[in-house]
Amino acid sequence: MSEVPREAAGPGSVGVASTASAASGSGSTGSGLTHVRADGSAHMVDVSAKAVTAREASAAGRVLLSSAAVQALRSGEVPKGDALAVARIAGIQAVKQTPSLIPLAHPIAVHGVTVDVTVADDGVDIMATVRTADRTGIEMEALTAVAVSALALIDMVKAVDKHARITDVRVTAKSGGRSGDWREDPSQEGQS
Repeated sequence: MSEVPREAAGPGSVGVASTASAASGSGSTGSGLTHVRADGSAHMVDVSAKAVTAREASAAGRVLLSSAAVQALRSGEVPKGDALAVARIAGIQAVKQTPSLIPLAHPIAVHGVTVDVTVADDGVDIMATVRTADRTGIEMEALTAVAVSALALIDMVKAVDKHARITDVRVTAKSGGRSGDWREDPSQEGQS
């Protein structure tokens, strides 16, 4: 594939980096950012030359809730129904929609998804793990699972808690791919 000149493709269009550019890194700005061209415009990186490898990513987040909402979840008395089941299934469904929601996310095969929702004293903890064998990472899919699961949970409890809040959505671990394995270090929280 060759890159489509912006003027030939029309205003606002996004070109596609060539395999040679992606493999050599010449599609980057020189700072190592492969999704940004030298002129500052974003593009989807061509990963076709990369090897298919097993990959896994985990993400977590929280929904902070009132004590009334927590009690409704624990007693199964949420007016809209089984909020925890709906949130879990929403997270699983969201994984499959990630490339439609995140503009530069590649559509990749999803081979496994686990979403766990656990009621805590001050809300709900959400954890998602997503697996693939593909050419690029699956972190965005794990983050999307957590975020959409949290949104669905808020939708389910909004009659009980108008102040529900999503917080702490983050990648907690990844494995596979060229950059190798990584796990969240709680002592580094809030640091880049």
